[in-house]
Amino acid sequence: PGEGPSTEEYDRIYENPFLQAKGNPLSTFSIDVDTASYANSRRFLRDGRLPPKDAVRVEEFINYFDYEYPAPTGTDPFSVNCELAACPWNEKSELLLVGLQGRKIDLAQMPPSNLVFLIDVSGSMNSPRKLPLLKASMRLLVDNLRPEDKVAIVVYAAAAGLVLESTPGTDRQKILGAIDNLRAGGSTAGGAGIQLAYSVAKENFMPKGNNRIILATDGDFNVGESSDAGLTRLVEEKRKDGVFLTVLGFGNGNYKDSKMEKLADKGNGNYAYIDNVREAKKALVTEVGGTLFAIAKDVKLQLEFNPATVSSYRLIGYENRMLKKEDFNDDKKDAGELGAGHRVTALYEIVRVGAEEPVAKVDKLKYQRKMKLRKSKDLLTLKLRYKEPKETESQLITKVIQAEEITSEKPSENWALASAVAEFALLMRDSEHKGTASFEAALTRARKARGKDEHGYRTELAQLIEEADLLARN
Repeated sequence: PGEGPSTEEYDRIYENPFLQAKGNPLSTFSIDVDTASYANSRRFLRDGRLPPKDAVRVEEFINYFDYEYPAPTGTDPFSVNCELAACPWNEKSELLLVGLQGRKIDLAQMPPSNLVFLIDVSGSMNSPRKLPLLKASMRLLVDNLRPEDKVAIVVYAAAAGLVLESTPGTDRQKILGAIDNLRAGGSTAGGAGIQLAYSVAKENFMPKGNNRIILATDGDFNVGESSDAGLTRLVEEKRKDGVFLTVLGFGNGNYKDSKMEKLADKGNGNYAYIDNVREAKKALVTEVGGTLFAIAKDVKLQLEFNPATVSSYRLIGYENRMLKKEDFNDDKKDAGELGAGHRVTALYEIVRVGAEEPVAKVDKLKYQRKMKLRKSKDLLTLKLRYKEPKETESQLITKVIQAEEITSEKPSENWALASAVAEFALLMRDSEHKGTASFEAALTRARKARGKDEHGYRTELAQLIEEADLLARN
C-alpha cells in the first residue's frame, strides 16, 4: 500500500492437459516440496486482493500442509501412500492421491551443519516486510543452533562481502551481533554474492555434515550476473560440490518469484516465502528438518497407467517439474530433494474406462497397428527413484496398485484436505480444468479436515478460502 507500481515477476504456467492412457501411459515428474506460492498468495489475500493467476502453483499449495501419512519402515527413507475417491469438481473422474512421507529425524540426531547465510542488503530490501523480518527469521534459526553447527554470513549489494566468517553455534552473541548490524542500501549484484557464498561453503565443507546456503532476498538482482539463465547455470554447476540451497523470499512490490523458484529447483534446494514471523517459525523452527536436512535427492516419480482400466489422466500442478519419460532412468538428470520429516503429495484426476472422455482425439496412426493390451486389473504401477544425499546412483522402489485396494467410500482426512486445497488453488488460477469447483465446496472439506491443527494452518486455510470467495465476488 502506498508503494509505486508493482514490478513483481511470475512465470507463465501452462496447465497439464488430460492424456490418454492408451498412447501416453507414463507420467513422469520430479517431486517439489516448495511452499512459497501458498504463503505468497496468502500475502495478496491479506492485502485484500486476489493473487496473479501465475503466482498460484497448485502443488505448492498442496505441499504447504502436514498430512498424516505412516512413517517409513525398513531402509527406504520414505513411505509411499495412495488413495482414490470421487473427484469433487468433476463427476466423471476420480481423484488419486499419492503421498510420500520422509523419515523424521530428531534434531539432536541430525548431522552437523555448515550453513552460509547469503543475505540481500540492497536498497530494495529497505522496508518492514523485508530486512527487519529477515533478521527476525534468522534469529529464530540461530536460537536452535548446536555447538557442532557453524554459520557464516555473506551479504551482497553493490559488492559482495563476508560479514561473519564461519562461526560455531556456541558463539551465539557473535552471530546475533552480525545479524543486528545488517543494513540495507545500494544496488544488487546477486551473482557475485552467490559465487562468494558457495566458496565460503566449500572452504568450511563438512564431508559427513549438512552443507547448505540459505539465500534470503526479494529476488531483484539487477547488477552483474543477473539473467535467470546465467544464475541457474551457476547454481547447477555448484550443486556438484554437495552444497544444497534453501531460498527464502521476502517482500512485495518488486518480488521476483520466477527467479527464486528456478534457483531453488536447479540448486538442489527448496523455496519458501516468508510473509510474517509465524511463517519464519514454520520454515526455520517447526519444520527445520525439512527445510535444512535432505534425506534424499533427485526424487522422481513415474506412474504407468493401465489403459485397460484408466482411460485418461491429468497430473494436477507440477508443471515446472515435468520430466521426459527417459529422464526417469537417467541418474544425471536433476530432480527434487526431500528433507527430514517432509511430505510430498501429488493429485491426479483420472477417468476410468467406460466413463466419458475429456481428452482431445487424435487421428489414427498410419504406420503402427493397434497395440495389444495386457489383461490386467491393475490401476497403475508406481515407480520411484531417489539417491541418498551423498550418492550418485539412484535406488528404485516399485509398487503395483489396484483400484479396490485404495478406493475410499469415506475418504480420509488427508484426501479431504489435499482435495480442498487443490480445489481452492484451481479456482484462484481460474483453471480451465476447474469443472464445477466452488469456494463453498472447498471450504466445507477444509473445515471437516481440520484435525488437531496444532499450529493453526488448517484453520487459516478456511479463513483464506472465505476471503478469496468474498474478493472473487467483487
